[in-house]
Amino acid sequence: MQRPAHKPNTESIPPSLIPAGGGWHCSHLYYSFDRAAVARLTSDERAAGSRDLAAALDPIGGDAPLRLQSTITSGQKADFGVMALDPDPLKVDRVHQRIMASRLGPAIVPRWSFVSVTEISEYVQSPEHFGARLVAEGMDANSAEYHARVKGYGDRLVGMNHQRLTPDFPAYPATCFYPMNKKRKVGENWFTLSKEERGELMIEHARSGMAFAGKVSQLITVGLGFEDWEWGVTLWAANPEYLKDIVYRMRFDEASARYAEFGPFYTGYVASADDILKHCFIAGQ
Repeated sequence: MQRPAHKPNTESIPPSLIPAGGGWHCSHLYYSFDRAAVARLTSDERAAGSRDLAAALDPIGGDAPLRLQSTITSGQKADFGVMALDPDPLKVDRVHQRIMASRLGPAIVPRWSFVSVTEISEYVQSPEHFGARLVAEGMDANSAEYHARVKGYGDRLVGMNHQRLTPDFPAYPATCFYPMNKKRKVGENWFTLSKEERGELMIEHARSGMAFAGKVSQLITVGLGFEDWEWGVTLWAANPEYLKDIVYRMRFDEASARYAEFGPFYTGYVASADDILKHCFIAGQ
């Protein structure tokens, strides 16, 4: 779930905290339950703590950020994850503070987090650049097909950029998140390539992702200046296998195969707080 789409009210946010590029602050948070600490809680304390956690993860709660999604995390890295986005970084951070301040807080262990912001990448083609590529591929710039394709791209670009800056969560059940860097090694230094070279490689990379339209949705957020990793990649998929398929396919692109470094992968399934508590045998037993 997420709040209904609307223009966010930023009047109460100090202007100096709102991303200048029109995007949102974003946090990915991962937690585990301390089973020994849970066992020491009375049934009343566990019930009260469960209500607190449900309130903290309520995507339409009174102080919830504009986007809030919780997931059951597979494997031993964490029990559950949270993704939050809002123009106000403190509203995003209060999700974590409410989780830890809940009556289940003493039994919750933070495992990992990634702080970032949304943006429109410098590699997104303008309609003019898109048209120039069509001409380079042999299309007549005076043809009706050329003008139709450039106009269609420009029309789609408005919606795509809106989704990059102020994303909606897709209605897919499976998700994963991982951080990544671009290499700075001798012979594999992304940042010594010209912008044109980098742009060509990223266009190839984007084309690989387009093959999964209708199956996978992707959001890239930027950790530069905020985190140890430069970018964060969030994927949502209509089926868990598509997560494997898209990552496998895109790793053959030169931008990834030669120049990318990847951090830990956190895979999970979209779930409410109640679902998380039941799945983890914290409540409903």
